Amino acid sequence: MKFLKFLFVGIFFGIVLIKSEAVSWYRIYEMFKFQSFHMYGIIGSAVVLGAISIWAIKKFRVKSIEGNEIDLPSKDKSFVRYILGGTIFGLGWALAGACPGPMYILLGTGVFSMLIVIAAATLGTFVYGLLRNKLPH
Repeated sequence: MKFLKFLFVGIFFGIVLIKSEAVSWYRIYEMFKFQSFHMYGIIGSAVVLGAISIWAIKKFRVKSIEGNEIDLPSKDKSFVRYILGGTIFGLGWALAGACPGPMYILLGTGVFSMLIVIAAATLGTFVYGLLRNKLPH
């Protein structure tokens, strides 16, 4: 019962992504072919909103629902790991036609081929967990 709020936020998020056409394979295809600004606008506005939110959390020392101060530690500066990880993520996104959030939304809309994509993503996460100590971080 206490996790019901997360279910409702997820349903709302799914509706917003469907209505904005962010889960549309055609919109994603247009983005990767640089034919439309639609997805870049959605992603860009999310990045800007996220940056403003992180700044506000740090500046005003925002507290969580439980009353604890939110601590956001700085990330290690590493160019190669972000380029390599982003490239792998982008290739998977381009091949599957969906990134992690929309995979479940598309499954919920009846695109049952996303079960294969979700299984592959889960397997990839599992393999990463096995190889994590051997990878350069």
